[in-house]
Order: sequence, then structure tokens, then C-alpha cells
Amino acid sequence: MSPADAHRGPAPIAVLGSGSWGTALAIAFARAGKPTRLWGRDAAQIADMRSQRCNRRYLPNAAFPDALHVAESLDAALAGASEVLISVPSSGFRRFLEDLAPRLSPGMNVAWATKGFERDSGLLPNQVAHQVLGDNHEVAVLSGPTFAKEVGAGLPTAMVVASPDAGLATRIAEDLASPTFRTYISTDITGVEIGGAVKNVIAVGAGLSDGLGFGANTRVALITRGLSEMTRLGIALGARAETFMGLAGLGDLVLTCTDDQSRNRRCGLALARGLTPEAAMKEIGQVVEGFHAARVLRVVARRLELELPICEGICRILFDGADAGEVVRELMRRPPRAEYE
Repeated sequence: MSPADAHRGPAPIAVLGSGSWGTALAIAFARAGKPTRLWGRDAAQIADMRSQRCNRRYLPNAAFPDALHVAESLDAALAGASEVLISVPSSGFRRFLEDLAPRLSPGMNVAWATKGFERDSGLLPNQVAHQVLGDNHEVAVLSGPTFAKEVGAGLPTAMVVASPDAGLATRIAEDLASPTFRTYISTDITGVEIGGAVKNVIAVGAGLSDGLGFGANTRVALITRGLSEMTRLGIALGARAETFMGLAGLGDLVLTCTDDQSRNRRCGLALARGLTPEAAMKEIGQVVEGFHAARVLRVVARRLELELPICEGICRILFDGADAGEVVRELMRRPPRAEYE
């Protein structure tokens, strides 16, 4: 290493997307001592974050650590970065990658915290990334049971970094490691992404169930059998079954189904109050990934000839006008079967 390289210190990570989750992850990296640059498309918001040293729109009580720099432009965020972390909704993931690809330096690694299937194609984020980036960059996904507000507050949190390149997953995990943030490593990127997509659909159903007063027994049955459907889909797509018993599967599913910080659960609760899906999402004010994922999940399941009755039932309620009570009764009347089929 040359004296100039030593003077510059470790290469920064560029976090692209200044919503609640992108901001929380940028804070977590910086809190762990990793030089971090945060950038978003909203120039006014970026200017405000630079002056106030916090994201007043999404995480007003989470002050930025000294290692976190708010970049004034995308090019400034990327300059000299070793890794890029993308935090945008799944609906905009491909377009964002297409805009980003020409700006990526050779050897720059690309990670994301995006969850959900692509709406038109039914592809997972890692499949979209392969189409856009080819084999020119190593890739990873960050997922698991995490709420942005709690990460921003520095509350103890654990999540998973998954990549086909175990070395990249390890480096990102080490960059996030701190007394309040523990990260586990996986090479099952497909399984981790399926967990992050399916749990959002089940969480909408959990909110509906609780909002309609179906009780704790129904909620637990929904979570447990929802996990079974998640695993069934994952195995059909080449994932490992054990992934779904970890943080990115069971952990994220339980969190999202049981806590009102979850936008997906809140969407279900709003629907139970009689709001239309459009009114429910307007009330929440942020993207509800589970609503959009439900329809895509139905298409993917039918393409694979998989039976996912809970996910199908939630989709029928959301898009076909089915009555939630009748869907529950139909599920309860299904013929007995072995639990682990």
C-alpha cells in the first residue's frame, strides 16, 4: 500500500436510497466505523440531511455518526467506493440498476436491501441483477427481521448477508459488526430473497386476520403455515430448506406479522377497517411491498404448479373481491394432510 493509499484510509461504502431503511443501514455502517456515503434522488431532502445531520422525514431521532457523509450527487457517492448498497422498492430496482451500471467501476461490488419479486417478470432481485449486470460484479443481499427505526436507535439487531461469494458476505458482515448489530452469513441468496418477499404477503394477511378479530390462534396458524408455503416455494426455486428456519425466513416472518411497525401488517389492519387498498396505502404513506407481491406470487406459484393456499387466499381478498371470512372458512375446510408435506 502506498503512503497515499494509507492516508486515504479504507474505501467507503455508497448507500443509494435515502428512505427509512437506506438511512438506517447507512447509520449502522457508520456506527460500526465504516466510512459511509448516503445519497438519494430528492435533492431537497439531501440538502436538509447535510445541514441537519439526520433524516428528518423518516428517522428524525437518529443522529448521523461522524463516519456518515451525505453525498450531494450519485457520482460523488460512488467515487472510490468499494461496495454499493441499493435500498429502493422492488418496483424500481431494475431501472435503478440500469442507470447505475455504466457508473460502476470494475470490481465494485453491488449489494441491496430490496425485497420482493419484480412485478412484470416474477424475478427475484438477484435474477434481475444478473440480467442487468451480468457477471461483472459480485452481488449480495441484506435481509432479516429489522425495523429501520430500531436500527437507527441503536437497539440490538441481527440480520443476514447472503451472497454466492462467501468472502463478500463476510466483508459486508464485518463492516456492519458493532455492539448493537450482529450479522450472519449465507450463500443461499435465492432463499434469503424468497423469505423477504413472501413474508410481506403473509403479513398483510396477519393484519387482516387481527383486524377482523379472528384471534391469536388464527394468527399463529397463519404464520406457521405461511412459513410452510414460503419453504415450499423456496425449494421449488432451488433454495435450501434451512434458510427459512433462520433470520431471513422465520425471523422476518414473525416480526412482520406481529408488530405494527410493519407497513404490510398495517395495510391488512386498514383493509379490515373497510379501507380500499389504495386508501390503505395512502394512509401508510410508504410502499407496501406485500400488496404488490401477492399478485406476482400467485403468478409464480401457478407457473411452478405449486399449491400455496394461504398466499392464494390473501391474493383473492386483495384483488378478486373475496370475503376474508369466507376465505378463512375455505382454508379450514381443506382436507387433512400430513403437516410436513
